[in-house]
Amino acid sequence: MADDVRELLLSITADADPSTPLSAPDLRLLVDRLRLRSDRLHASALSFASSNREPLASALLRAAGSAASSASLQSALESALSPLSSSPDLSDLRSLSDRLLAARRELREREEHLAAASSVASLSARLRAARASANPLDAAIAAAELKHLLVDPQGSGSEGGEPVVFGLLRGEWEQLVDELQVGLAKNVEECVEFAPEGGKVLVSAGPRGSSSGTRGVELRVALQALEIIDSLDYGMAKFADLMIKKILIPAISNISVTVSVNVLEKSGSSSSVSVLIIAPSEELQGYKDGSELYSRIIEVIKFVRKFICVENITWMQSFAKLAWSRISDLLITHFLSKAVPNEASKLIEFQDVIRSTSEFENTLRSMMFISPDGKDGKLSQFVNDVEVHFAVRKRNEILVKARDILVQYDYENPLASDDQGDSVVDLLFQPGKCFISKSALQLMKLVHGALKDACLSSTRVAKEFCYAARDALLLYKAIVPVQLEKQLNSVSQVAAIIHNDFYHLSQEILGLAFEYRADFPRGLQKLVVFVDLAPIFSQMADGVLRRQIQLAMANLSEAIDGADGFQNTHQSQHYESARFSIEQVVFILEKIHIMWESILPWSIYRRSMFHVLGPVFSRITKDMLLIDDMAAEETLQLQGLIHLALENLSSLFLSLVENDGDKFLDHHTWVQLDESVPSLKKFRKLAELLDMSLKSITAAWESGELVNCGFTSSEVRNFIKAIFADSPLRKECLGWIAMNPA
Repeated sequence: MADDVRELLLSITADADPSTPLSAPDLRLLVDRLRLRSDRLHASALSFASSNREPLASALLRAAGSAASSASLQSALESALSPLSSSPDLSDLRSLSDRLLAARRELREREEHLAAASSVASLSARLRAARASANPLDAAIAAAELKHLLVDPQGSGSEGGEPVVFGLLRGEWEQLVDELQVGLAKNVEECVEFAPEGGKVLVSAGPRGSSSGTRGVELRVALQALEIIDSLDYGMAKFADLMIKKILIPAISNISVTVSVNVLEKSGSSSSVSVLIIAPSEELQGYKDGSELYSRIIEVIKFVRKFICVENITWMQSFAKLAWSRISDLLITHFLSKAVPNEASKLIEFQDVIRSTSEFENTLRSMMFISPDGKDGKLSQFVNDVEVHFAVRKRNEILVKARDILVQYDYENPLASDDQGDSVVDLLFQPGKCFISKSALQLMKLVHGALKDACLSSTRVAKEFCYAARDALLLYKAIVPVQLEKQLNSVSQVAAIIHNDFYHLSQEILGLAFEYRADFPRGLQKLVVFVDLAPIFSQMADGVLRRQIQLAMANLSEAIDGADGFQNTHQSQHYESARFSIEQVVFILEKIHIMWESILPWSIYRRSMFHVLGPVFSRITKDMLLIDDMAAEETLQLQGLIHLALENLSSLFLSLVENDGDKFLDHHTWVQLDESVPSLKKFRKLAELLDMSLKSITAAWESGELVNCGFTSSEVRNFIKAIFADSPLRKECLGWIAMNPA
């Protein structure tokens, strides 16, 4: 319409300025034209309305309805916005909006709570119905259905946002299941009755009166209900345990028994009672290859499958899961382990046992009692490893013998037996002989026997023999030092023998590889070694001997301390103390000489005695040279003490040199001893110096004789000052010695 008016204005004022106001004639002309245009439009509208009356009426009716709805909405809106009429603040609008949202949320929660309440009521009703059911099978089915609704499928328990009532319902469900499985398990026990003395079981398939006076259900129904609630293992656990204790143990552990099965018809009842009896047999059957024993076990399992599990594979597998591990252990303990041969030559006879065992397990697999994939083949695995079991038994026997040898041997009296000569052995890699204990001798005999058997055995068996030999040797190291700790902490004959044992064993171990390796099975020649043990035993021997030397030197040092530095020996009391000290030293050395010479290898004995003698003579010589003033009588007494020691140790000295049976110390002998024990040479020379003149001492220093004996310039000068009084000659000699040091 606006466009039409604009066109009329343009047609009237086409030549005029558009901004110029219209004149009165122009306005009248415009009104006339508008009226004419309006009349035309009105006529056109009437014509359209008359031709489209019905669609227009329908549209008007719809518009009226919309107007009414709009009015209702406007009224509701005005009512809702009425609080805003007094205040234009928008915060009231937001508050109102929040209340509307809270109301909608509350409505939704109430709807959810109503649904949950309805669900809880339904679950509670089903739980009550299941608990009130007189039929355990129906109750079990209901409990199984409720499990999916009440128990978390992942087994993780209730979620944090779960209503408490669901937890309570779950608790009631668990209580229901507990009651069911306890009652059903009791029902199973009442259907399967074991004789108190064992060897007999009665199975009643029909329902029996329970101990509480209520009537039970059939064994089949009880097991079916237990399966439904996933408690089959629980229900059969006690039955399986009693079946092992009362039936299978007597059937396996007794050699001569028979298995019999009887079915008894009960009077006045449609059900029957099945009886299995394990009875002694007068015939001595024996196990032989085990076929008789295995047939007994199969009869028992067939009885369980037919009369208890009623040919139900699932129930049978549940019983097998509970019983098979114990059955196989019983068979291994009472039959298979005893059937392992004691001699390698009889291993071939064990093939009959392997065959019958394999047939037994195949029969059980066909009965679906054990897994067909071989996972339950514990018996076959045992018999197929018979060589290992044979070797392990031999290994254990060797170790037991070795332990008995070491523990029972009397180390306190090693030389008391009449066969001492048997304990003197040659050393493999050293010249000479040594005395060892009978325990070490017997131990090596045991080791050699094991290695000889290894050379004649298969690789698997030989490996066990070799390990047994190694372990037997290590037993000596583990047992003997601990058992004889007291003797090893004192200078003793036992300690010397233990040293020899370790020393001898170390050399024997070195020889084992050369003696046996070439005869070992090919796969074992590079695998088994003994040489690594040799250094261990050698170090143990050195440690024992080192400890003995330290203890001896400690005793000798204590004895020398009693001389109080050999001071004032011209006084009777001090002289007696010094003499007693020398006698103690001689006694200790002679004791060591007697103990060690008869036991230790000569080279080790000689080296050990040199280690002991050197510090002894050095200490005595040093103490005497430290005396700052000696009277003439005192020098004679000191000289006498030195001679006393040398004379009483003559047998010891002779034992330390190689000679042709000479019983006297000659010049050649002293030369050998002086070279081995330099302090002995100095000790002997000190005895000469105590009886020499000042000029002779000076001449001996000038010739270098004293230096060769180990004397120093300061020692000689102090010795001269102690013995000789001050004089021009002493001053001259001291000056010359000081000017001519070694």
